[in-house]
Amino acid sequence: MHKITLPHHHTEGQSPEYLGEQLSKIDEFQTVAEIFKQLGDTTRVRIFWLLCHCEECVINISAMMEMSSPAVSHHLRPLRNRGLIVSRRVGKEVYYRAADTEQSHLLHQMIEQVMEISCPDR
Repeated sequence: MHKITLPHHHTEGQSPEYLGEQLSKIDEFQTVAEIFKQLGDTTRVRIFWLLCHCEECVINISAMMEMSSPAVSHHLRPLRNRGLIVSRRVGKEVYYRAADTEQSHLLHQMIEQVMEISCPDR
């Protein structure tokens, strides 16, 4: 990596070389953006939050969300594809829950904290 020269020199923070090296990892930032894009939809945030608290089938999720089953399935697919939720099949029934990953735990915690800060009347 080449030496980065900045127009202003501040004493705090990481070195420009380190920051430049991290910023060059575009694929990693793209992954993060894709995950946040999935949670950029209110319905998906609600479904993800619900599945962080329980394991449910599409029919029950549909009833709780007051949505059709096909609409819920439409929102579950990208959450599952990004690894935020997992599913298991029992006979013909498929049950969904939040993935037991650091990423899912962190996003759940972030949702809870943002709601606490932004919605004081909770």
